[in-house]
Amino acid sequence: MAQIISIREHPKWLGRAADYFASRWGIDKTIYTYSINASISTKYPIPRWYLMLRGDEINCTSLSAECEIIGGYGLIDNDFMAKTDLCPWLCALYVEPTERGQNLGAQLLAHSRKEAAKLGYENVYLNTDHIGYYEKYDWRYIGDFTHISGTPARVYEADVMRD
Repeated sequence: MAQIISIREHPKWLGRAADYFASRWGIDKTIYTYSINASISTKYPIPRWYLMLRGDEINCTSLSAECEIIGGYGLIDNDFMAKTDLCPWLCALYVEPTERGQNLGAQLLAHSRKEAAKLGYENVYLNTDHIGYYEKYDWRYIGDFTHISGTPARVYEADVMRD
């Protein structure tokens, strides 16, 4: 069974989470380590990082080797966008290729919207080059914005989900 944990609530996962996201997205591990570490100690709503784990719930929260990371995401203040007035941003959403087709991405997307609501936000944003995927889960394309690299990026918005 898959479960989603907050690294803020389970800080022992910091190192494995930073390795995981860096290896999946090809971004320097120190960037993830910094942001995930900040999510553990900040008094502010974001950043926040989450892992989807497969394994026994008790063992997973204690960092057991029996638990496998099968996905995750972060909520951050800016996802390398030149436009800085939108917040929070869903970033680094990933589901292992062997786990795809099981609705796990939809679970992570819904979780992000619920967490953003708990943190006091009204909307969540993301940038992506995928067309058609996020629309299936009630994300709205709101335009092409400039990435800090200077290239255009498709930006989506979703309302938060309240329990």
